[in-house]
Amino acid sequence: MSDIVPAIPRWNLDRPFLTGRFHQEVKSSQMAQASKPLYQYDLSSRGNEKDIASFAVSVQEPFLIEDLLYALVGIEGRYISIKRIRGKDGYVVFQIDTSMDLALQELTSRIFPLCEGYVLVNHFVESRSHFKNGFVNHALAAAIRAFLLDYQAMVAQLEHQFRLGKLSSQGLWFFCQRMMSSMNALAVLVEKAITDNVSGSATLNLLESQVKAMAGDNAVRSLLERMTECASAAYFKILERWVYEGVIDDPYGEFFISENKSLQKESLTEDYDAKYWEHRYKLKDGVPSFLRSVSHTILTTGKYLNVMRECGHHVQVPVSENSKLTSFGPNHEYLERIKAAYDFASGELLTLIKNKYDLIGKLRSLKRYLLVDQGDFLVHFMDIAREELSKSPKEVSAEKLQSLLDLALRMTAAASDPCHEELTCCVEKVSLQKTLATLKDLPGPVSGGNDAAIEDPELAEPLNITGLETFSLSYKVQWPLSLVISRKALTKYQMIFRLLFHCKHVSRQLCTAWQLHQGFRACKILGTPISRSSILCRSMLKFIDSLLHYLTFEVLEPNWHMMHDRLLTAKSIDEVIEFHDLFLHKCLKECLLLMPQLLKKVEKLKALCLRYATSIQVLIPSMNMLPERDAKLATTARIKQSQLKEQQLKLALENTVISDSIMKFENEFNVELQSLVPILSRNNSQSEPYLTHLAQCILGIRADQ
Repeated sequence: MSDIVPAIPRWNLDRPFLTGRFHQEVKSSQMAQASKPLYQYDLSSRGNEKDIASFAVSVQEPFLIEDLLYALVGIEGRYISIKRIRGKDGYVVFQIDTSMDLALQELTSRIFPLCEGYVLVNHFVESRSHFKNGFVNHALAAAIRAFLLDYQAMVAQLEHQFRLGKLSSQGLWFFCQRMMSSMNALAVLVEKAITDNVSGSATLNLLESQVKAMAGDNAVRSLLERMTECASAAYFKILERWVYEGVIDDPYGEFFISENKSLQKESLTEDYDAKYWEHRYKLKDGVPSFLRSVSHTILTTGKYLNVMRECGHHVQVPVSENSKLTSFGPNHEYLERIKAAYDFASGELLTLIKNKYDLIGKLRSLKRYLLVDQGDFLVHFMDIAREELSKSPKEVSAEKLQSLLDLALRMTAAASDPCHEELTCCVEKVSLQKTLATLKDLPGPVSGGNDAAIEDPELAEPLNITGLETFSLSYKVQWPLSLVISRKALTKYQMIFRLLFHCKHVSRQLCTAWQLHQGFRACKILGTPISRSSILCRSMLKFIDSLLHYLTFEVLEPNWHMMHDRLLTAKSIDEVIEFHDLFLHKCLKECLLLMPQLLKKVEKLKALCLRYATSIQVLIPSMNMLPERDAKLATTARIKQSQLKEQQLKLALENTVISDSIMKFENEFNVELQSLVPILSRNNSQSEPYLTHLAQCILGIRADQ
């Protein structure tokens, strides 16, 4: 602010009399003259100087009236002196010659508060007119100066009456009483303002409190209301630029909204913990009391206008003479004008984001890819990228995966989607559970918090983690859509995608194992380990497919459609952000990503299914179905193939390793699957109905169980 405040001219400091300062700043070299009055007037008409007590009361009275007229404008007289209070600039005490008549002393002591109040109020006007004190104090000082002009006019009229010989001490007291209460109220006001060193909103709040305190005195209340109106006019000019243009024109830091220019909009797409929308513009302490009820509306209005300006879409709230915010009064018309400005800015921004930037279309695209609503491209990608994804995360080439992803998108129905070019791929370094444990901002889950998840030894990072567990898709989001689809929101989408992607990978591996078993359909395998393995494989497939069905049709689809319907009726971008965040939170929660205990069980079951599928392919690699072209072989060839299969089956039955492995997998799978039952059952189905749906899908447990 110091760079903005203009410098005060040197002559203004070197020549204090030009500023209305009536008391000389005593320097050390002039201490001997400190007792002399600053302003002298001709006393020759009084004859030889004598003690006031030597005069009769009728002679003392004119002398007193003359001194009082000077005192009323802060000037020392012959028999009235001014004593400055050390350490309190502007505070003075008027003293009268104690040898004067007691009755006149008593009358004078009643007028002194008016004189002292004038000096204090005048000091406030002079000191608060400096640039650094801000527009509100400037406006208040100007309003008080206008009042002091009326007061000085009254003193001039009294002096005129005195020169005409028509003013007595009692008359002076009578005419001063009209100003006493007003000057006293202003003195109390400026005393508090000086003590608390208020400015901007604090000055307006002080004025409001003083108006309420003087509710019983109509004249004083009207005066203070006029002062409040004048002071608030300067504040309303700042407010008007903010709610009509989105510009903070506040060189002295008086406005109750501050701007943090270090926060840039690019952080929304780069930083998970970006605070741009919350902290770029925010409320400060000391909101004016008459704006407190609409402070958030005012803040939001300017923020919306700033977003549109950042987009290059210059828009200004229509302003007419009837809509200006330069008046303050009891009818509260300014509140209606602020509300109208908010409605305009909100509607314009929402229309811009929905129509020009196609928010709904971008969200549909995110659903299509990151929520795996369109799976054909993903199936093709998993086929062509299987070798690369089988490597450890450090060895996976993101560039190669990106080229394979682009190939998969071009060869499937996704090629017709103009948004598919925004899709990118990335490979994280840690597992899904480990990533979730590091996201501290996620709300506390039902069964244990993130801190518990971090400390759980069973959540230690697997040693043989591959790109299949850490692969994820990302999406390029431009401003202003990054307000809604921020890095934080996109990270939550990626958590859901990683869960779905890995489930599909497990399902594909189990399908491969199932195809191995289908090669023995013509053989008698009933009661054999092969039959047992076939049943186990079918159970695992049912579990994974049921889990995928639950995630897709019980969680993601209903919640997305609910969010979509809400977005169509949203009235502001803040509502859009709220509905989108609520959608992601519900999806994370109902996908078990906020429940470490359940997620841990599901991950163990998936890992077990993968180990089983891999073992089957290793232990019995020859159990393959005949290709379709082999069905056309000659009858003798088919007989030989059948005999060969019988021999392979016999060898497999004699292999105890296969039998023991299948039994071990079966027991472990059943134990882990049954361990889900108490976890799901002890949760209240009324407060967490999605757990009931999960139990019905993967365990077949009814709600009443």
